[in-house]
Amino acid sequence: MPSISNKGRQMPASPIRRLVPYAEEAKRKGRIVYHLNIGQPDIHTPQGALDAVKNFKGNIIEYSHSAGNESYRKKLAVYYQKLHIPVTSEEVMITTGGSEALLFGLMSCLDEGDEIIIPEPFYANYLSFALTAGARIVPITASIENGFALPPIDEFEKKITSRTKAILICNPSNPTGYLYTREELETLSSIVKKHNLFLFADEVYREFVYDGKKHISTFEISGLEEHLIVVDSISKRYSMCGARIGALLTKNKDVYASALKFAQARLSPPTFGQIAGEAALDTPQSYFDEVVKEYQHRRNVMVGLLNQIPGVKCPNPGGAFYTVAQLPVENAEDFCIWMLSEFEHQNQTVMMAPGSGFYATPGLGKNEVRLAYVLNTEAITNAMECLAQGLRAYEQVKELAI
Repeated sequence: MPSISNKGRQMPASPIRRLVPYAEEAKRKGRIVYHLNIGQPDIHTPQGALDAVKNFKGNIIEYSHSAGNESYRKKLAVYYQKLHIPVTSEEVMITTGGSEALLFGLMSCLDEGDEIIIPEPFYANYLSFALTAGARIVPITASIENGFALPPIDEFEKKITSRTKAILICNPSNPTGYLYTREELETLSSIVKKHNLFLFADEVYREFVYDGKKHISTFEISGLEEHLIVVDSISKRYSMCGARIGALLTKNKDVYASALKFAQARLSPPTFGQIAGEAALDTPQSYFDEVVKEYQHRRNVMVGLLNQIPGVKCPNPGGAFYTVAQLPVENAEDFCIWMLSEFEHQNQTVMMAPGSGFYATPGLGKNEVRLAYVLNTEAITNAMECLAQGLRAYEQVKELAI
């Protein structure tokens, strides 16, 4: 029997989806499962985007330009310029989700064996993208004790070697919800310029910022023009995860030209996704005002209830719709599986993403989980009650096993 590749063996399973079989079995038992494991919003997609697809008049679903429809790129450039992101349509590339934008960027900037520094915990699929691109992730650990703020500059300096080519951040962060300050971005800028590195910035959650704070794009930091690659997506912004449309933004002409060759190899991004994405740009600000208000309320409910549970520690995230919580258990993955396979409270249980899957350093995050506050507050309240009851019951089970 032929064997699969080393890369195929090394490709990590998604910690976000790995426990799906346990959730499916719980549902077969008739239990309600609260899915806090995945960032699938229940917010409605803007009607204008849905209507644009429904009203498609063409009789051929054609390829677009490999960089995306020109009309969409021009409209996107205007959108970015209003956010103080000074890009032209020739510096915007439409991709099949933000994932492809990051992958094209990594393959354009890093050679086999090159290193990219990423503050951890980080979005689990960064591991997969780096492996696909042949790059090596060098983690620098952020701490739950200070809400996962950017590690000190000297910690970055210790990690930089002759193979270091880039730094990658997510702002606001998936999985922690941490929102980087201008001062932190200036710190990153100084490191990037000093060591002549690329800076990848995943800014797909920029609209979701709370407590009156403002998202600062890396494009607003001067002197990064040739170093910067920004990844964007419509998935969460407009609750259009299935449209699979993202964007790569860069003013570095060589990076753009290289990424375009990868884009040409996959021909074009999805036609209907682009149609929906272009129409979504007409979404009124009132939509975002309502969505941000709703997410902030959900965050307050979830984080407040989490911190009322004995032994649980959870920072208050400044953006996105995720938080990382530390639980009073030795192995959060075992606990997450137990919650789905063995536990129910009033015929309900909770699905979470084990925290260790968001770290590259072995052993870290073992007692942490990522929770997405993408459900309504009634569901979140019920889920937190389930979690509290589950932790209490799990402690008793562990005591009996000793």
